[in-house]
Amino acid sequence: MSRATISQIGYPFAGVVLICVLWAVACSLFKIPEAVLPSPDSVAIAFVDSFGLLLREGWVTLAETVLGFVLAFAVGVPMAVAIANSRPLNLMFYPLLVALQSVPKVALAPIVLVWLGTGLESKLAIVWLVAFFPIIIDTAAGLRATPRDLVQLARSLKASPWQIFYKVQFPAALPFVLTGAKVAITLAVIGAVIGEFMGSSHGLGFLLLSATSQLNTPLAFAALFALSFLGLGVYAVVEIVEVLLARWLPPRAVGH
Repeated sequence: MSRATISQIGYPFAGVVLICVLWAVACSLFKIPEAVLPSPDSVAIAFVDSFGLLLREGWVTLAETVLGFVLAFAVGVPMAVAIANSRPLNLMFYPLLVALQSVPKVALAPIVLVWLGTGLESKLAIVWLVAFFPIIIDTAAGLRATPRDLVQLARSLKASPWQIFYKVQFPAALPFVLTGAKVAITLAVIGAVIGEFMGSSHGLGFLLLSATSQLNTPLAFAALFALSFLGLGVYAVVEIVEVLLARWLPPRAVGH
């Protein structure tokens, strides 16, 4: 194992250990009630005791996150391609997208629930709303950043519009697409939790809200840690996809 790999693993682990130690010392020193801030060992016990429950509810949140993200990606990338390659569409829709991005998605959640109810559809819609904008904006920015010389060279070689997009524009825009996907997948977890807060009987967000209302703070913290692990997991999947794409595309096409 290389020194860089050890550093990448060791420093975050040391940071977590340090935070837990300071957390435990604060709880013991200031006699903080468990209902306000449970000690790390109380949270760990709650996590282990409720592992099955956390796993079941986590699968619900994971399904909402992944399905909403896939929907956002499937809609966002084609729309970004259309906006980036059409000046009228760009002038018509890009300012609207930027304006809509500034609207807090929490404010839209009650409206979505009125339209779609408390089922899976409303959760997917909220996840789509929060994950859609990073994908479309970053992808459009990447397509616009394609060097003009490459596009003109492809045209001089009689390349079709599809060939120009597939072999020139999209590889050049791929770092932006992946960056947008990384941001979107983490926001998708937040969107799923918002949807579960607003109206649901399943998921980690519902479990967190239920535990808080019952003053079961250790379980609430355990649900928070489960959400963190879920977010890290889906982010890691996007990172793996990026590594796999790096093997098939030129080095300039994938970056961090």
